[in-house]
Amino acid sequence: MVASRQTLEDEYGARFSGSRRLHERARETLVDGLTHDSRRALPFPIYVERAAGSRKWDVDGNELVDWVSGHGALLLGHAHPVVAEATRKQLERSTHYGASHETEVRWAEMICELVPSAEAVRFTSSGTEASLLALRIARAATGKDRIVKFGGHFHGWHDYTIRGRGISTDRVPGVPAAVDETVTILQPETEEVALFLRDHEDVAAIVVEPSGASWGATPLRPGFLADLRRITGQRGVLLIFDEVVTGFRWAPGGIQELTGVIPDLTCLAKILAGGLPGGAVAGRSDLMATLEFGRALDQPSRKIPHYGTFNANPLSAAAGVACLELVADGEPQARAERTASDLRRRLNDCLRDTELPGFVYGQSSVFHIVLGSGTAADSEAADSGRYDPAALLSASSTPIATAFSQAMLLSGAHLFSMGGLASAIHTEEDVEITVEAFSRALQKTEGLISSGVS
Repeated sequence: MVASRQTLEDEYGARFSGSRRLHERARETLVDGLTHDSRRALPFPIYVERAAGSRKWDVDGNELVDWVSGHGALLLGHAHPVVAEATRKQLERSTHYGASHETEVRWAEMICELVPSAEAVRFTSSGTEASLLALRIARAATGKDRIVKFGGHFHGWHDYTIRGRGISTDRVPGVPAAVDETVTILQPETEEVALFLRDHEDVAAIVVEPSGASWGATPLRPGFLADLRRITGQRGVLLIFDEVVTGFRWAPGGIQELTGVIPDLTCLAKILAGGLPGGAVAGRSDLMATLEFGRALDQPSRKIPHYGTFNANPLSAAAGVACLELVADGEPQARAERTASDLRRRLNDCLRDTELPGFVYGQSSVFHIVLGSGTAADSEAADSGRYDPAALLSASSTPIATAFSQAMLLSGAHLFSMGGLASAIHTEEDVEITVEAFSRALQKTEGLISSGVS
């Protein structure tokens, strides 16, 4: 049954009335009632009370299949018993020693064992901090200031990478013009990168999401990473992989393990800390040595200062070690990938059956949904980097996306930015529920999708 936008919003408001009340309360103290921009939802976001495995329950008692997966941090699902037990035991000891501890050493050892580029590690409290530190290391090591990033690629919200995280490359309020002048945004095309590096000798590093922008929303064309490694090597430019999402998810060693393309530095977070706050920079020992105190003995200005009250805190370290031990053999990644592949196939079948414009695509254990344009056959073009990237990036910010996300929640599935990330805990039943929810949501929003409202 096709629902009008107002009818759908009314149904959403009635089903999630407790969330509506909490959001109204939140707006009195929290800016916009939010703690994270990506949790914005119209007319209001849902508020969750508890979660376990692949499901979560909101404050109104609605049970939802969760495809947000902690923004990608939960490859093992919510409250995995092994990770939870390791965290509980550490909680009884202390959350913060104000000193070094053995678990942080084991955590770093596991990163070096799993991630091909990791010769040395420095922990941070988030992926944004890891990105910030990696760029600082690159500039210090090369003596150059310019950073190159790619349009749509997200590397955290700090000043050096926030511009161009979406379609727009406009200046971001609050970021100094002097900072913007040291960052160049290119398109991920081999010739464009080669020409720019030929004409600019002030580039310290290129940073890239090796999945393509926004955890593969706009996949890179095959061979681009190898081209990037070759070109940067020829020009003496450092290559930084932002594997905050892909690290330990695409494979135990991330995309660099799968492709054999080894960056100079790698940014890690999310799965790294088993669902708790935590990040890291890993990479070549000579580059990481810019953090060493030995450099400060004769030339203090050569050492990079690095602080962080919660770097490698015992709680995150305990959860991280427990999680990495469970995913080190690659089996959880393989299960999650099979689930996502099955889901992508079945959702595309739904679109073929309804003959509505749209397609579902994605790599590894993730999926992305485009509605209002294209056909299911376009999933292959999207996966191979041959589909309009602007159309892919904008798919999650249209009126269709707003209405469809509401309809999916009403049918029992929580998407993440018109897509999602499978965990090793998602079941065939979860897939079945989601396919049924997708079919019902298509019916509810058929008018919008058919008209291609944008």
